Amino acid sequence: MNILKKIKAGHKVSSDSDGKTDGTITPGQGASVAANDSGETRDLEKEVGHTLDDRPVRLLTLRVFAMGIIVSIGGMIFGYDTGQISGFLEMPNFLDNFGDRGSNGQFSFSNWKSGLIVGLLSIGTLFGALIAAPVADKFGRRYSIVFWNLIFCVGVIVQITTTTVWYQIALGRWVAGLGVGGLSVLTPMYQSETAPKQVRGALVSCYQLFITLGIFVAYCINFGTESERSRRAWRLPLGIGFIWPVIMMVGIMFLRESPRWDYRHGKIEDAKKTLALSYGVPENHREVARELREIREKLEIEQAGGGKHKFYEIFTGPRMLYRVLLGIALQSLQQLTGANFFFYYGTSIFTSTGINNSYVTSMILGGVNFGTTFFGLYVVEHFGRRKSLIFGGLWMFVCFMVFASVGHFSLDQQNPQNTPGAGTAMIVFACLFIAAFAMTWGPIIWAIVGELYPTRYRAACMGIATAANWIWNFLISFFTPFITGAIDYRYGYVFASCCFLGAVVVYLFLCESQGKSLEEIDTMYILHVKPRESSSWMPPEGEDLVTADRLALTPGARDIRKERPSDQRMGSVYNEHAQ
Repeated sequence: MNILKKIKAGHKVSSDSDGKTDGTITPGQGASVAANDSGETRDLEKEVGHTLDDRPVRLLTLRVFAMGIIVSIGGMIFGYDTGQISGFLEMPNFLDNFGDRGSNGQFSFSNWKSGLIVGLLSIGTLFGALIAAPVADKFGRRYSIVFWNLIFCVGVIVQITTTTVWYQIALGRWVAGLGVGGLSVLTPMYQSETAPKQVRGALVSCYQLFITLGIFVAYCINFGTESERSRRAWRLPLGIGFIWPVIMMVGIMFLRESPRWDYRHGKIEDAKKTLALSYGVPENHREVARELREIREKLEIEQAGGGKHKFYEIFTGPRMLYRVLLGIALQSLQQLTGANFFFYYGTSIFTSTGINNSYVTSMILGGVNFGTTFFGLYVVEHFGRRKSLIFGGLWMFVCFMVFASVGHFSLDQQNPQNTPGAGTAMIVFACLFIAAFAMTWGPIIWAIVGELYPTRYRAACMGIATAANWIWNFLISFFTPFITGAIDYRYGYVFASCCFLGAVVVYLFLCESQGKSLEEIDTMYILHVKPRESSSWMPPEGEDLVTADRLALTPGARDIRKERPSDQRMGSVYNEHAQ
C-alpha cells in the first residue's frame, strides 16, 4: 500500500530515531488529539526554540465574539436592503411617486419596472463581489471592508435624494449593491481566516444570522411607516440604513487584520499576536505555534515555484477547478432554493392569498427566519456541514412541493378570501421552508465557501463563487413577476427541484470540513479524499500534512502530480523536509 494513500486514509508515517521512514503506520488522530501528542509538542518547541504553554484553549473568547458581531454587520446591511424593498413596492407614496398610472387612475409597477428596481441591486453586488478580491489581497481585509461600506453609503444617498425619478432609485440600488457585493466576500473571508477552527463554522454563519436580522428589522420598520402618506414612509427606512455601515466601519478599526493576510505580507509577529488573541492564550502557546507552522508550510510549498500566481491558476491549480465549480454550484443552489422568492416579494405574494395586512405576514416570516438561524449556529458545529445541507435540502423540497401544490390547485386566485384554509396552509409551509433554509442552506453555504479554498486563491475564488450567487439573485428577483404571472404558484416546483438537486450535489461532491483547520481542509481536497468518507477522515499530524502536500503536488504547488512518488521517495522527501 502506497504511503501517500495511507496518509490520505488518515494515517501518519512513523520514523525511527534517525528520522528515516520505517514504513509502519499508526492510526490517525484528530486535530485536537494530535495537538496533545508529546512528540509533536517537542517538535514545535525545537522549532520555536522555547518551551510552549500547554494550557487548555477556551471555546470562545470575548474578542472573537465581538469580532463575530462587528464583522457580521455586513450581513445586516444586505438583509436590511433586501427586506425594505419588498415593503416599498406596496407603499402608496412610493407607488404614487415611481409607479405607472393605470386606466383606472391607480398607480402600480409593471413587471419589468419592479423587477429592475429590485434586481439592479444584484447586478451591483455581482460587480462588487468580483472587484472585492484584488482589493482585499492588495489592501488587506479590514481597509477593504471600510471601503465597501463607504460605497454602500453613496448608494443610499443617491436613492434618498430622489423625488419622482424611478431610475434614480434603481441606480442608487446598483451603487449600494457594489458595497453589498464587496462585503459579501469580505465578511466570510475575514471571519474564516481569523476565527479559531472550533467555532469557525458558527462564526461565519453569523453573517447569515445578521442577514436575517436585517430582513426582520426592515420588515418591522416598513410596518411602522407604511401608513404614512408622505415620502417619509420610504425615506425614513432608507435613512436608517446608514446606521449599520457606520457601526461596522467604526468597529472594524478596533479589530486586527486577518492573521493569514498578515503572514503572507511578512507581518509574522502581527499574525502570531492575532492568533493568540483569537484563542485567548499567550503567544508561546502550542496551538498558536501549531497553526503558524501550518500557515508557514503551506506558504513555503506555494513559494517553491515563485511567490505570485497567475489568475488562471485558480482553475489550473491543485484540485482548484473542482473547488471553483463546487463553490459556484453551492452559491447558485443557495439562491435556487427559492428563499428570496419570499424575501423580495413576500408582501405581494401574501396579498394575493387574501391576507388583509401582508406586512404582518412578512414580519412573521422575518421573525421565523431570524429566530431559527440561531439554531443554525448550533447545527453547523454539531451535525457537520454535509448532513445538515442534505437534510435541509430535502426538507425544503417537501415544503415547496406542498406550497406550490396548494397555491395552484386549492387557492382561489381570483377571490382568495373564498379559500382561507389554502392561504393559511401556504403561510405555514412558507414558515417551515424558511426555518429549514435559516438552519441549513442559509448560513452553512457561507461557512463552506470561506473554507473551501487555499489562502493564495481564496479572495479570487470567493469572489467568483459569490458572484454566481448574485447572478441568480438578480435573475430570480427580475424574472419572478413574469414567471408567476405566467405559471402562478407552479413556480414553486422549479425551486423544489433545485432543493433536491442541492442535496444530491452535497452528497456527491462536498467534503466534511467540521473541526479542521483551513490548511487541513486544503490538504483533504488535494489528496482526493472521497466526500462520502470525509466525515471520518482524520488529518495527519503537522509534519505529515506538509509531506503529503509535497508528494502530491508539483514544485510550487501549481498542480497535482500525475504519477505518485514511490514509498522510498516518500521517505527521502520526508527526511529532506525534516532537516
